[in-house]
Amino acid sequence: MNATGSIVAARAEMTHSKVVLAYSGGLDTSVAVRWLQEKGLDVIALTVDVGQPGDLEATRRKAEKIGAKKCYVVDAKDEFAEDYIARALKANALYEGQYPLSTALARPLIGKHLVDVARREGASFVAHGCTGKGNDQVRFDLCTTALAPELQVIAPARVWGMSREEEIEYAKDRGVPVPVARESPYSTDENLWGRSVECGILENAAIEPPEEAFEWTTSPADAPDEPAYVNIRFEAGTPVALGTRSENLLTTINTLNRIAGDHGVGRIDHVESRVVGIKSREVYECPAAVVLIAAHQALEAMVLPRDLLEFKRSVEARYANLIYEGLWFTPLREALDAFIETTQERVTGEVSVKLYKGSARVVGRTSPYSLYDLAMATYSAGDRFRQEMAEGFIYIWGLPARTWTAVGEKSRPRLVKAAKRAK
Repeated sequence: MNATGSIVAARAEMTHSKVVLAYSGGLDTSVAVRWLQEKGLDVIALTVDVGQPGDLEATRRKAEKIGAKKCYVVDAKDEFAEDYIARALKANALYEGQYPLSTALARPLIGKHLVDVARREGASFVAHGCTGKGNDQVRFDLCTTALAPELQVIAPARVWGMSREEEIEYAKDRGVPVPVARESPYSTDENLWGRSVECGILENAAIEPPEEAFEWTTSPADAPDEPAYVNIRFEAGTPVALGTRSENLLTTINTLNRIAGDHGVGRIDHVESRVVGIKSREVYECPAAVVLIAAHQALEAMVLPRDLLEFKRSVEARYANLIYEGLWFTPLREALDAFIETTQERVTGEVSVKLYKGSARVVGRTSPYSLYDLAMATYSAGDRFRQEMAEGFIYIWGLPARTWTAVGEKSRPRLVKAAKRAK
């Protein structure tokens, strides 16, 4: 018996031990409710609303019908936007330069609420429906370890050894509702920041994803023939308005998901490196994330000096990896946040983005802190750049290379003689 199974078996001898289960309403977590009960545990279900579709009240009723003693439904959409997405946006967080971390970013938030409910209920365990093959098991387990090391994590899907077909039979035998609709060949996860799609034909990395895999985005070929322009206002790195209308971040994300998605923006097809060491072909739809990150990067390029931009890019890559690897609740993330916040003090201004046939292209930007000086950059009348100073600058700038070459030329005869003696 593995470690998780040993924990369950040992605690099952104590009646009415409590476990808080991250509950989605799908087959795996529904079966997990009954499986945990059969191990002698009282199940408290928790559904965290991070912008996923579906009737969450119906999800709560389903959990209770299956046998959960309680089911909490927490509306965390604003918290997700303000405390998680906003930080990732300031960091331009893109895992392997492509994935905006939509699923990964929601996991520490859900994990935090699991711990909160477990402490409120006096539970000894938290549980999730992740398998032993994916990234999310790492994220949930590490969240618990960081926030509440006294709690034990149970991952039934890592323990029960059932195939999907066996899960369905298990559910039917115990009266657990099984979805009757035609099963999608894809595994999906959705929240405010994006939609991830995997499995089915997508596992063949040589084949173009079929249109049926996408839900948030129009095919670029079928997108409107006329472009759309969105103007995004930032203050200290955070979007605060679309056009002339002030919006909170949650509303901005929802609006851009719709507008950009209609224009085919936000599709990502990526073979990524999972935490557990395997490569996985992942397809994402992240319209708002793609637009906002592009706009934010363009504004930073206008207001931050080159050395700071270059250093921040290395921080951004580390920040993205940190999120992906489940290390949100760590001193490193807090320290990186502190650095990133200092870089955002002047990231204020407006960016215009053109949406057209699947592309999101920055076409204009303004800022009161702009380092772009037309009088210095122009080649037209009014040029204030003192071109005669360039020669002296180039001499000094090239001095290390000039010195290196000169020393080498002086040393060459000696090196040739030494080489001949060695023969």
